[in-house]
Amino acid sequence: MSRPQKPPLSELENRVMNIVWELSEVTVERVRVEFEKSQPIKHSTVQTILRRLETKGYVRHRTEGRTFVYSPTVESNNAAADAVRSIIDRFCNGSLESLLVGLVNREIVSPEKLQELAKRIAKEQGAPADAVKKQPKNRKGN
Repeated sequence: MSRPQKPPLSELENRVMNIVWELSEVTVERVRVEFEKSQPIKHSTVQTILRRLETKGYVRHRTEGRTFVYSPTVESNNAAADAVRSIIDRFCNGSLESLLVGLVNREIVSPEKLQELAKRIAKEQGAPADAVKKQPKNRKGN
C-alpha cells in the first residue's frame, strides 16, 4: 500500500526546501540569508513559505526561545519520488513503463543505464545475479 502523496512543491518552495535539506535545521533568517546569495527575498516571504511547507508536511518546527527552528520531515529523494509519481499519473496514465520508454526515446536515459539499474535493484533485493537478463537490441523500426 502506498503512502499518501504530499501536495507538490512550487518552484519557490522547492528552492527553500533545498536549503532546508542542505542545512538540516534552519531558521527563517538563515533561509533568507542563504536564499539571498542568488536572489533577494523578504523575511516575511520566507516565513510564509516555511509555514506553507509545514502545512504540506515537508517540514516541522520546534521553538528555541521565540525562534522557530525548522527541519525536514521528508528526505529529498522521497520528495523527488513523489514528484515522479505525480508525473507518471498525470502524463503516462499511471504507467511507469510509458515514462521509461519516453525517457529512452528522448535520449534522457540509455537502455544500458536502465539495464544497469535493473541489475542493482535485483542485487539489493537479493535476486540471483542472472535474474536480470540482457534484452536483445531492437533495430530501428522494430
